[in-house]
Amino acid sequence: MARHRDTDVAIECVDLSIARASARGGDLARVVDGVSARLPHAGALAVLGPTGAGKSSLAAVLAGAEEPGLAVVGGDAWVEGIPVRKPGRAHRLHTYVTGYLAQGDGSRLPSRLTVEEVISSPITRRSRRADKRALAIRVAALLDEMKLPLGIAVKYPYELSAGMRQRVAFARAVMLQPRVLIADDLLANLDLSAREAVLAAIRRRRDAYGMSTLLVGNDRDSVEALNARVLVLRAGHVVAVGESAADVTWTPSGEADHRLIAS
Repeated sequence: MARHRDTDVAIECVDLSIARASARGGDLARVVDGVSARLPHAGALAVLGPTGAGKSSLAAVLAGAEEPGLAVVGGDAWVEGIPVRKPGRAHRLHTYVTGYLAQGDGSRLPSRLTVEEVISSPITRRSRRADKRALAIRVAALLDEMKLPLGIAVKYPYELSAGMRQRVAFARAVMLQPRVLIADDLLANLDLSAREAVLAAIRRRRDAYGMSTLLVGNDRDSVEALNARVLVLRAGHVVAVGESAADVTWTPSGEADHRLIAS
């Protein structure tokens, strides 16, 4: 189903800088410095780079995640027209239109909730009056799409394999049919069949209603499967951009290092 768009692009970053407080508190340290990027509707952008480059911090801010110690300290960014720096009352809308799969989400699923309750949580957190039968049908459809047995709906996360938990986390991220999916380490712990199920689910939503996808990590398979444009970070700075992982242009200040995109 087509959706109305209020902006020209799904995500726009303009000289965005992000800082994180140390575990002991004190001064903020910049983890993302002066990033500018655009993600069009129905497009895909992959943010690549080494560990510590600032990729996950960038993803968390763009997803509207409330992470202690993480703050925008320069520039700005908009997700579906909503500013991430000071969204105010629009924060609730921001998290509604954005599906977020954080790094390690599959291993952090709530142990006291069943799989059905986990996947349904984006709706049940917002409304206690949700139709339980409609939710059950929606969960069953997502489990089938993820090539997971319907019987696991009543199981708990600790009863599942790592690959199953990752797919449950993905199903939760797309439960609300988001306009933008931000996925950090999307294909973690997945075998080839499960990877294709997840990638096919993204392509299906892109074609059906123009969902945009921001990928974070260094998995070339997902970059190529989704025809994603590439942005490479190193120490919080953009050092390369390209139409694909095989075709990047390095910035004058960034020494070419193809190991950063060779995973």
